[in-house]
Amino acid sequence: MNQADYEHLAFDRREHGVVLITIDRPDRMNATNERLHTELTTVWRDFEADDEARVAVVTGAGRAFSAGGDLEMIERMAGDYPRVARMAGEAASLVTNMLDCDKPIVSAINGTAVGAGLAVALMADISVIAEDARLTDGHLRLGVVAGDHAAILWPLLCGMAKAKYYLLTADFIDGREAERIGLVSRCTPRGEVLDTALEIAHRIATGPQQAARWTKRTLNHWLRAAVPAFDASVAYEMLTFLGGDVNEGAAAIREKRPPRFADGS
Repeated sequence: MNQADYEHLAFDRREHGVVLITIDRPDRMNATNERLHTELTTVWRDFEADDEARVAVVTGAGRAFSAGGDLEMIERMAGDYPRVARMAGEAASLVTNMLDCDKPIVSAINGTAVGAGLAVALMADISVIAEDARLTDGHLRLGVVAGDHAAILWPLLCGMAKAKYYLLTADFIDGREAERIGLVSRCTPRGEVLDTALEIAHRIATGPQQAARWTKRTLNHWLRAAVPAFDASVAYEMLTFLGGDVNEGAAAIREKRPPRFADGS
């Protein structure tokens, strides 16, 4: 992994091949613009190909993990077929690149996690969250289908009943509730999140590497079985970016008010 190739991700190499990857747009709560979205897609292939890297720990700079899609990016995408078509392929690759990366990934969810950032946080093999961190899939707040990682991951992690509730309402969940329903691996006080994630990563990095990688690959077949549903969710998400609801959803978020969707009155 070459730092010069990345603008919004920072790399810190630790002992035993542990690599700390920090999402680094703290002035925007690490929201994903086009460049960051691309980097969150490609970094897993670079990590996989890096012979010195064994385990990744991904976290956010400042007080958020990643606060979802940058509103300016969303407004540029709305109704723009070429942009939406490009994002469709990239959104799918972000998830499948993490799924196909044999090396273990640990997330340290230090604060708010939404949208594509939440996809990275939850697609990690082991997730550690702060007790007071808040997460939501958030897509329906924006007026688009719950694409990204939701269809492939939430029903398996927390069951269909909870998945449907939280994806259809877009309610926020704190770290304690996320651990209780099985959405994350561990919940700790905020000040212990990164240290806990790094300790887990070092334990894996000093263990049998091939055994760990093939164990991950085998377990991920449960997720691969859901790839057809995932593909459909991404396609439907991008289709809703071509409708009118996304403009109202983005405006409501910007103005900090409830959305008034045309077919929701």
